[in-house]
Amino acid sequence: MNNLFSIFSPQSGLGGFPLNWIIGAGAVVAMPGGFWVSSGSVGTSMSGLAGYLHGEFVAVLGASRAPGTGYLLVNLALYILTINLMGLLPYVFTNSAHMVFALALTLPIWLGHYIYSWISQPGSMLAHLVPGGTPGVLIPFMVLIESVSSLIRPLTLSVRLMANMTAGHLLLSLVSGSMAASGWGVSGAVIWGLLALLGLEMAVAVIQSYVFVTLMTLYVGEVQSKAIKII
Repeated sequence: MNNLFSIFSPQSGLGGFPLNWIIGAGAVVAMPGGFWVSSGSVGTSMSGLAGYLHGEFVAVLGASRAPGTGYLLVNLALYILTINLMGLLPYVFTNSAHMVFALALTLPIWLGHYIYSWISQPGSMLAHLVPGGTPGVLIPFMVLIESVSSLIRPLTLSVRLMANMTAGHLLLSLVSGSMAASGWGVSGAVIWGLLALLGLEMAVAVIQSYVFVTLMTLYVGEVQSKAIKII
């Protein structure tokens, strides 16, 4: 099991710094600036995808969103998508299969909105902890339950992304490892199975990036301060 999970452990380093984490920064500069303003079919498709995602996220956030929140979430979705797809390449470290990576993306955005909402509208945030029609004797328990449920959202969101990406990579590793002990006929069938799994993993990479940011949008929308005005 140690050898199996070693594919998710950074191996290369320089002076104690794991170089495999640089792939996270490399995804930011993977595309030149002119790519996004080009009139080619790929650039047009990416612009259309970004516009569609922006419309979806803005609709969830509503009129009380902070300026630029929609574009921030679009960039986050495209960044996670790039990381997920790059992780499918051979010998490329999969950042999204690690809790620290997903939590680093989730916690700052959610915590910033959460703290600001408590400062700007504490009454509304307190009322949000008690569902309507709750009996008075249950109010202390409901406040505790809702508080815990709200505070663990970044953690559960990070676990969701990590678990889905880890499961797919482990399955690919297990199936490819069986080729060494099989004959030519079986190896051909395994190769076709690997291609099918690779296609499935590409779909999972796209879906998980969308689901991750959509849930983040819902969480941000719930604590979004109504005091923020759109510019």
